[in-house]
Amino acid sequence: MRVHVVSDVHGRADALRRAGVGADAVICLGDLLLFLDYADHSRGIFADLFGADAAREVIELRTAQRFDAAREYSARLWASLPEDPRAVINAAVSAQYAELFDAMPVPAYLTYGNVDIPALWAEHLRPGHRVLDGECVEIGGLTFGFVGGGLRSVYRTPNELDDDVFAAKVAALGSVDVLCSHIPPDVPELLFDTVANRVERGSAALLEAVRQTRPRYLLFGHVHQPLVGRLTIGRTECVNVGHFRASGTPYVLEW
Repeated sequence: MRVHVVSDVHGRADALRRAGVGADAVICLGDLLLFLDYADHSRGIFADLFGADAAREVIELRTAQRFDAAREYSARLWASLPEDPRAVINAAVSAQYAELFDAMPVPAYLTYGNVDIPALWAEHLRPGHRVLDGECVEIGGLTFGFVGGGLRSVYRTPNELDDDVFAAKVAALGSVDVLCSHIPPDVPELLFDTVANRVERGSAALLEAVRQTRPRYLLFGHVHQPLVGRLTIGRTECVNVGHFRASGTPYVLEW
């Protein structure tokens, strides 16, 4: 069996369309949406609505960890819209999802990222797309368990969960061969982003599951430029599958 794994797609429909070539299945670990592009300020939903200069201002404030100022600035922009901001966001998100799910290969097994909006996925799924969150599936004789979303953070992204809610989804999986999550386990080396120069949030529940149930692999994304992309805990290979928006290349898992 050969499975291609992607995470942090962030709008790369072109590369996503090719991600299943040569694979028996594709696994997507979330963050399909591109809301703000830290590398190209002219890209993403925010820039489409308010322009690259406004996107640059928000990004600079957030990079400087001035999160309250970034939220206040954004709030003024949203308030300036002649339409209901929620309706505007949902329309823009739905347009991105329509393109991305059209490009998503089949069969594909998916879970949510922290910037995704789960309620808007259902209308865009195609036959052969299966969404799993706190659930398991057998692929080629191995049991894969999926946990979607992120944990509460200063960034207040749309799909952040309380620690106990996330931990309950991990516990519901039991013992699996391959544990799939959007976020990493709570291991410092796996959480530090060398370009953003910050530590992302990781899950203590995932780390405990690795220690207790000893899956063959823990696959995740979320940290775009990790200090360490792969390490072993006991018998478990913990692998950051890569920033798909930047690389356009899936991680290959074969057995």
